[in-house]
Amino acid sequence: MTLKTIDYTTTLPGASHWSLEVRRGTAMRLTDTSGAGNLGMLFYNPRNLLERYNAPDTLKCQHTFKLTAGHCLYSDMGRIFASVTDDTFGWHDTVCANSNAQHIAERWGARDYQTERNDWKQNGFDAFLVELAKYSLGRADLAANLNWFSKVQTDAAGAIALDQSINQPEAAVTLRFEMDTLVVMHTCPHPLDSSAQYPRAPIKIELGEAEQINSDDLCLNARPENARGFANNALYHIGV
Repeated sequence: MTLKTIDYTTTLPGASHWSLEVRRGTAMRLTDTSGAGNLGMLFYNPRNLLERYNAPDTLKCQHTFKLTAGHCLYSDMGRIFASVTDDTFGWHDTVCANSNAQHIAERWGARDYQTERNDWKQNGFDAFLVELAKYSLGRADLAANLNWFSKVQTDAAGAIALDQSINQPEAAVTLRFEMDTLVVMHTCPHPLDSSAQYPRAPIKIELGEAEQINSDDLCLNARPENARGFANNALYHIGV
């Protein structure tokens, strides 16, 4: 599914962060222009910030370990923030959480804004906190986040590693927002990234009107649980 319209386009540079409220019925297309990107993302209900993205429910109710087209992104109230309507990458992580200052220091050296200025080595944990503070949220409000354009796999011993073999320039994923959503994001490295140099990969973001949901919609019909999630959304929006 493509965006019905493209009304806004921007590029989030590597090692950066951003947040915005996305209205129900909006489509967001994310593109890894370089093929080396990671986009950390969290969702909150802007009308009730206690409701936020729930990774365990998202995975278990859809019987999956990865996220791709056809999957829905659930809140801890059983509602659907957004649906993944299109995906050329094929595997996105929501189990490995976030990089932090210790990760960055151990792999690429301690960050130092005084020395590096805008080229400092930001980490995902602090990047999220900067954005959350704008909405009077903090550490207690962090949840397990999505990592778009990052595939992880396990070996026979159960060890998890980042698999960069499928990375490709211009890979894209499209989200259709099923309710008003506060979206918080960053372009800091995946916590399992072992690149020789600190990665600074940008992500292109396009926003526009989403196409209407039909009875044969991929996300609606992918799992019986998704139909119940959409029903919960419909009940939530009665009278809105």
